Amino acid sequence: MKIITHLFAVLFVVQISGCGWLGIRDRSNDYLLAEETAKITVPEGLEEIIGGEVYPIPALESSAKLESDYEVPRPQPASVNNFEQVVKIQSFEDRRWVLVNVPPSELWPRIRNVLSRNGIPSSRADGDTGVIETVWITFKSDTDMSHRFRFYIAPGVQLDSTEIAALHNQADMGSEASVDWPERSDSDKREQDMLAMLANELATPSSYSQVSLLAQNIGGDAKVRLVSDGTQAAHIVIALGFDRCWASVSYSAARGGFTVIDKNRSDGQLWVNYSPVVEAEPGFFSRLFSGTPKVDTLEVNYQIILESNGDLTQVRIVDAEGVLLSPSDSLRLLGILRSNLS
Repeated sequence: MKIITHLFAVLFVVQISGCGWLGIRDRSNDYLLAEETAKITVPEGLEEIIGGEVYPIPALESSAKLESDYEVPRPQPASVNNFEQVVKIQSFEDRRWVLVNVPPSELWPRIRNVLSRNGIPSSRADGDTGVIETVWITFKSDTDMSHRFRFYIAPGVQLDSTEIAALHNQADMGSEASVDWPERSDSDKREQDMLAMLANELATPSSYSQVSLLAQNIGGDAKVRLVSDGTQAAHIVIALGFDRCWASVSYSAARGGFTVIDKNRSDGQLWVNYSPVVEAEPGFFSRLFSGTPKVDTLEVNYQIILESNGDLTQVRIVDAEGVLLSPSDSLRLLGILRSNLS
């Protein structure tokens, strides 16, 4: 028994010490000493692709010399909403919609699944336009009328988000075929109830992760684009009217390090302070003996300017005097503002 025990002990030591203990060189770290070798010369008569490079580096189609030194910026902090699913009903003027911070391609099949589970079959589902129409249904509280809904699913203003709007239509029982879709809901209460039901269902925790390939570009292009093509100063283009953009930009200008000092809606201007560094709070003894806390007055160091052009709104950031910022500073601040739009 002792012999077997000693044998296992010896084997254990050999295993830990590796092959070097037996006089065999350990080659596990040889890759650190590897050197670049010349490209393999393919013999005449053979195709070069057989012995080609495994990871070829493509040639640049065009190149431009930077006018000044460029420093790669630090990654921008992501919006807090990106780390958890947020479902809420938003309204602006006479519009109402459900906002979900999930891309349309992922939300599309979930919406259809919710409608099907609740006994509301779809008569039309167009992934290109982002429109879902239901069949005529009846409610127990209204046996004289038939009802149907049309849902509009489109990319939201917030990054990787979706906006879901609804339109309600009703008709007398038996006359459904002669009724056309209205411009506004026949019943605002029915529209509100349907959106509330949809929001509650989508807010339920789920491992449902199916993605619809038909809905990759649902509802058209993204509503918000960060433009930096070199022909003009960097700016954000929002495919919405001025009123909605003003509300969204004002919301974002109070987050991510921005603080609104003053605003002039008529001229589309917001005077803000941006302070990226957050000082640590003083400790207990520091607060105890420091006396009256010092209140720092924030000063304006940037302006956010909105300019409307029909259905598009352009957003720029300049310094407190209205002078254009450097390209790197402009892109950095616009990126932070963009990440918090809602």
